[in-house]
Amino acid sequence: MAREYARTDRVGQQIQKEIAIILMREIKDPRLSMTTVSAVEVTRDLAYAKVFVTFFNDNADEIKASLEVLADAEGYIRSLLGKRLRARIMPHLRFVYDSSMSEGVRMSALVDQAVASDKSTDSQADDESNDDSEQGES
Repeated sequence: MAREYARTDRVGQQIQKEIAIILMREIKDPRLSMTTVSAVEVTRDLAYAKVFVTFFNDNADEIKASLEVLADAEGYIRSLLGKRLRARIMPHLRFVYDSSMSEGVRMSALVDQAVASDKSTDSQADDESNDDSEQGES
């Protein structure tokens, strides 16, 4: 019987959960308001973890500042993780901005815009065809 999850996946999920709680309760920096941990990728040897985060704001300068705050707090977050997980090896954390959320919102807006454009084009074409058929009947 094959295992459903690898150990690195389970560790990554637990790290994701704990970092989200730590950011919400322990880190009091105002530059980190509304920070979400979207995913965690852990290397096979559990030495490194890439933590993907998203922020409420889309301003590039604020995102860069927030990532710097997270990088500075990496040691503190890692020590808290070590206490909570009680793992023998605690991975080094690297915080990376996850742009998939903002890209998804942008793509959704583009699709909505295209649908609205198609509807307006279709309604104009229907109006023109109705005008042509009324003129032909007269």
